[in-house]
Amino acid sequence: MKNQEIAKILYEIANYLAMDEVPFRPYAYEKAALTIEALDEDIENIYNRGGNKALEELPGVGKNIAERIEEYLKTGKVRYYEELKKKTPINFNEISSVEGLGPKRAKVLYQKLGVKDLKSLEKAASSHKIALLFGFGEKTEKNILEGIKFLKRSKGRFLLSEILPKAKEVYEKLKNVEGVEKVDYCGSLRRMKETIGDVDFLVITKKTAAVMDFFVSLPGVVKIWGKGHTKASVRLKEGFDMDIRVVPKKSYGAALQYFTGSKEHNIATRRIAIDKGLKLSEYGLFRGPKMIASSTEENVYKSLGMQWVPPELREDRGEVEAALNSKLPRIIDDSDLKGDLHVHSDWDGGINSITEIAQAALALGYEYVGIADHTKFLRIEHGLNERQLERRNKEIDRINLKFQKKKIPIRVLKGCEANILNDGSIDISDDSLRKLDYVIAGIHSNFKMPREKMTERLIRAMKNPNVDIISHPTGRILKKRDEYQIDFDRILRAARETNTVFEVSAWPERLDLNDQNIKRAKDARVKMVINTDAHHKNQLVLMRFGVAQARRGWAEKQDVINCHPLQKMLNFLK
Repeated sequence: MKNQEIAKILYEIANYLAMDEVPFRPYAYEKAALTIEALDEDIENIYNRGGNKALEELPGVGKNIAERIEEYLKTGKVRYYEELKKKTPINFNEISSVEGLGPKRAKVLYQKLGVKDLKSLEKAASSHKIALLFGFGEKTEKNILEGIKFLKRSKGRFLLSEILPKAKEVYEKLKNVEGVEKVDYCGSLRRMKETIGDVDFLVITKKTAAVMDFFVSLPGVVKIWGKGHTKASVRLKEGFDMDIRVVPKKSYGAALQYFTGSKEHNIATRRIAIDKGLKLSEYGLFRGPKMIASSTEENVYKSLGMQWVPPELREDRGEVEAALNSKLPRIIDDSDLKGDLHVHSDWDGGINSITEIAQAALALGYEYVGIADHTKFLRIEHGLNERQLERRNKEIDRINLKFQKKKIPIRVLKGCEANILNDGSIDISDDSLRKLDYVIAGIHSNFKMPREKMTERLIRAMKNPNVDIISHPTGRILKKRDEYQIDFDRILRAARETNTVFEVSAWPERLDLNDQNIKRAKDARVKMVINTDAHHKNQLVLMRFGVAQARRGWAEKQDVINCHPLQKMLNFLK
C-alpha cells in the first residue's frame, strides 16, 4: 500500500505552503493527507477501479490533489513536491520532530542559519546562534536542544502503529507460503509495546529453504543481514529489521514463550523452573533429559504451576506472582468496548460529518459515540465558541431524533474537548459546558510549567464540576515530547476525590496514559476511558492501540467506563 507514502508527501507539501504563508491551501493538503492516511483500502486499488474521479470522491481530495496522487502512482514522484524541495531543501520530517518547530520557524532557521536537518539544527543551537534570532531567544534554543536530546534517546525505535501494519502484511504472506504450518510474531510486537525495535517471526515448517528464500525476497527488503537454514534477518526500506526463525513443532510453545519475552519475565520464569528442579529454555521445559512440556505455551506455564500469562503482561511487574496464585486479572479485550467518547467532527476541522461518524461507529458495533470537538482556545484546530457549540448541539439532537425514528441503535453524545488554561480554568463558559452530556478537558499549551504549578493547574480543572474526563493526562508525544512535570500521586488523589475520569488515548503518537500509569490509576481506583481522538471516521479503528495499552496496564472492564452500556457509562460521569 502506498497510502502512507502519499500522505507523507501531502503533509510535506502542506508544510512548504504554510512556510510561505499561502492561504487556505496548506489546510486542503493536510485534510487530503488525513483522509488517505486513514484509508483502510489501498489507494492504488481505488485509482485502478475509477481513475481520478474515484480519487476526487474521497473527502478533501479535489482535482489538483487527485492529479498529484495519480502522478505519484504512475511515476513514483510528484513534480510539484520535488520543485518545492529544491527551492527550500529542508528535511521537514526531521525538523518538525523537534517540539515547537513548525514550518514558519523552520523557514527562518533555514534562511538565517542554513538549517536543513537535525544535524545542522543541533549545530546551530549548540553554537548559541538560534537565541540571537528575532522571535526565538534563549528559552527556545534550550527547548530545541532538549528536544534533540529526547529524540536521540528514542532513536532506533518505531511506533507500534508504524510497525504493526507491515508486520501483519508479512504475517499474512508467510501464512500462505506452501509448507508453513504455523506462524506468529513474537518479541515486543507480540507484547504490544508502544515502540518497537524490530519484528521477530516464529515459524513451523518442513520446507525451511523455501521459507527462507521467500522471506529475504519480500518486497521492500533493502538489505539481507543474514540467511541460514533456520534463521534469516533483513532490513526493510522503512528502516527497521525483521527476523525469522524456524523451530520444530515439538518445541514451538517453549520457543514462542522464550522469544516473546520480556527478558525480565523470562528470567523470573526460569527461576521458578529451577526452584522446581526443572530447566526452561527455548527448546522446552525439562526434568533432566526428559522433556515435560514444550508444544504449547499453555502447557509450559501449566507445568510451572502458573496460569497462562497474556503477552502484554510479561514485563515482570507482578504478573509472575499473580499467575502462580491464579490471580491474574481478566484484562479487557477489543470486544469489550461499547463506544468512543473522543471523536472530532467537521465542525472543528475533522473530515467527516456527525452522521458519517455515527454510521462508522455503528458498523463497529458501538452503542454510542461522543463528538468532542475542540473549544475556542485552539483556533488552529477551528475550536468552537459558545454559539457554535450550541448550533452543533442542536444538530446532534436532530440526528439522534432521526436515528430514534428509524430505530437505528446508536446514540450520539454531545461532548467537547475544552482547553485547560494556565491557571487551571476552562476556555469556555460553565453555562455551555453544563449543556453537554460530558466534558473532556486537556492541556494543549505551556507544557514546561514547573511541577507544582502544572499539578495545581490540572487539579483546579478536575475540581470544575462540569469536567468529566482529562484527555492525554501527562501530555507526552512519543518520540517527540516527554511527559510534563506533575505530581502524579496528587493528581490521582484529586481524580478520586473529584470523580474525574482519566483518558487512555489510543492515538498512536500519544498512548497516554502509559502502561505503568494505567496500573497506578487502577490501583488508586480511578476510572479510565479509552478514546481514539479520531479526526476521521476510519481512525475509529485506532481503538485497538488504546486497548493494547490498557491491557499492558492490567485494566479490566470495571476500570474502563466505555466498556459499559450507555446508561451505566453515563452514571460514572459527574
